[in-house]
Amino acid sequence: MTIATTARSARLGLRATPEQETVLRRAAEVAHKSLTDFILDAAYQAAEHTLLDQRLFMVSGSQYQALLEMLDRPESDNPGLASLFSRRPVWAEK
Repeated sequence: MTIATTARSARLGLRATPEQETVLRRAAEVAHKSLTDFILDAAYQAAEHTLLDQRLFMVSGSQYQALLEMLDRPESDNPGLASLFSRRPVWAEK
């Protein structure tokens, strides 16, 4: 689904430096798109890439096999990981 074929109802606001605006406007012009379409398309592609990067990773056949073997092994104690999970997150501290 492309952004251009979907009705837009959400409003987003952003601020840019004059230099950023100039580059964005030039790029939109070169791409034969409105500034809004250019920014939305680029942001949407970046968001999809970011989200995909969180759940899909490519490995060779041998790496895949090694990963499966690692996942099939029984769990073992990991004192460092236990210590990490027992700490209060930085963002939760006040």
